[in-house]
Amino acid sequence: MSENTRNRKPAILIVVLALIAAGLGVYLKGEGDGKLGTASAPQGSVSRALATGAVAAFVVKGERKPAPEIAFTAENGAAQSLSQWKGRVVLVNLWATWCAPCREEMPALAALQSTMGSPDFEVVAISVDRKGIEASAKFLQEVGATSLKLYADPSTDALSKFQAVGLPASILIDRQGREIGRLLGPAQWNSDDARALIKAAVEEPALAP
Repeated sequence: MSENTRNRKPAILIVVLALIAAGLGVYLKGEGDGKLGTASAPQGSVSRALATGAVAAFVVKGERKPAPEIAFTAENGAAQSLSQWKGRVVLVNLWATWCAPCREEMPALAALQSTMGSPDFEVVAISVDRKGIEASAKFLQEVGATSLKLYADPSTDALSKFQAVGLPASILIDRQGREIGRLLGPAQWNSDDARALIKAAVEEPALAP
C-alpha cells in the first residue's frame, strides 16, 4: 500500500463521519417534539410525552407545517376540502376497504368520534379506495363504524399529498390547519392514551400561525 493511500484513509473516514452527523442533525430537527432538535415545542402544546401506550407510535412534529389542501367528497357527493375544518382539531384517517389493519382499527376510530366528537374535534376518515363511495359505505356498515361520516377520495391524491407510505395513516391537525403529528398503522384510538392525546390537542392555547 502506498504512503498516499494510507494518508487518504483517515481523511475519507472523517468526511464520512461528518456526513452521518449532519444527516442525523437534520433528522432530529425535522422530527420529534423539539426536545431533541433545535426547535422547541410551544409551551402548552402536544409533546412527545403524550405518545405512549396505545399511541406510542405517534410521531410529534418538531415544526408544525400547514397540512396539504386535499379535495374529497362526502357520501352525498358534495365536494369537501380540509380547509373547511379550520378552527377545529381534526384526526384525518386514510383507509381503504382492502386494508386489513384498517378493518381492525375502524371500530376504535368510530368509538373515539362517539366519545370525543364535538364542535372542537372530529375524526375525518377518508377512504382512498378506487372502488368508490358505495363500497366504502358498505365497509363502514360491516365493521360497525357508522358514527363516522363517510368521505372518499378514489383518486388517492390524499396519499401522495400527505406522503403517507401505507394504510392506515392517521394525521392529527391543529386548529390552525397544521400537522401536529402522525401515526402510521392501526392504533387503539378509543384508549385512554389516545383520548389524552386528543384532549391535549383540543385544549392547546392559541398558538401563533
